[in-house]
Amino acid sequence: MNLDLFLDLVADGESVILVSCAVTAVMCTLFVYRALLYRDPVADRISSLSARQRILRAELLAPKARQRREQSLGLMRQVIQRLDLLRSKEAKKAAVLLSRAGLRSKDALVIYFFAKLTLPFAFGGLAILYLYVLNAIHLESGPRALVSLTMVMLGAYAPNIYIKNAIGKREFALRRGVPDALDLLVICAEAGQSLDGALKRVAQEIGKFSPVIAEELALTSVEIGLVAERRTALDNLVQRANIPEIKNVVNTLIQTEKYGTPLAHSLRVLSAEYRSDRMMKAEEKAARLPAIMTVPMIIFILPPLFVVLLGPAVLRIFDMLKDY
Repeated sequence: MNLDLFLDLVADGESVILVSCAVTAVMCTLFVYRALLYRDPVADRISSLSARQRILRAELLAPKARQRREQSLGLMRQVIQRLDLLRSKEAKKAAVLLSRAGLRSKDALVIYFFAKLTLPFAFGGLAILYLYVLNAIHLESGPRALVSLTMVMLGAYAPNIYIKNAIGKREFALRRGVPDALDLLVICAEAGQSLDGALKRVAQEIGKFSPVIAEELALTSVEIGLVAERRTALDNLVQRANIPEIKNVVNTLIQTEKYGTPLAHSLRVLSAEYRSDRMMKAEEKAARLPAIMTVPMIIFILPPLFVVLLGPAVLRIFDMLKDY
């Protein structure tokens, strides 16, 4: 009975249109409601912190997993210490690169060197197993050896590629957060706060929008309170964040401390300069947009346009030719 009623409604075109309009109206209402729904960032931050606390509590309640991780790291540490790689010049360069990538844990350098040692053998072993033992791809001896050598080279350069990509992403995030951090730093300097207090305050305020710059500023404020000279902490900041914007800020801070110039005025000038640079970059991207959109327009827009405009004429010509 219900099936027959449903078939009658489906057969009726007006009923189908009414149902479709009702469903569309409901979906549009839900979409607008979700778009206008206010989301409290503080509540999201609190929920993320509580989730992080639950994860840490679960890790504390799981000693076996932590013990296995410590055992694996202990094995890596033993291999690296026997080869005496942590005292080499390469270790200092790698530590700087890891700090720029945001990897500052004690075991990051050990894991990096262990990966550099083991990944070529792992990738080469997989290639030999896949090509020679399993014979999954039928190749000649020359191409097989070339593929195996390529996999070994890929395993050797894989950690460097990963670190380079991480540094690039971190530097991009730092560049985006520097102008906003400078504006907040100007406000704190005009309020009469000291440099370490201003950096700490800016790190607290900007943490929701740019956690990378907040981490660097917070670490710098801690170092200023620990080291004998401020310049050492500022030089460490330049070493960790190797971008021109941070270098200019550090040079401004050093010059204001050396010559006694007003800190707020110098930072305000630098902030205005960064704002103008950001606007110029946005205008440059907007000016490149017509040239970039030319190829997609030619590929995706012009063929359908030609079909719509010339299609009826071509069909009429075919109909006329059929009559003859």
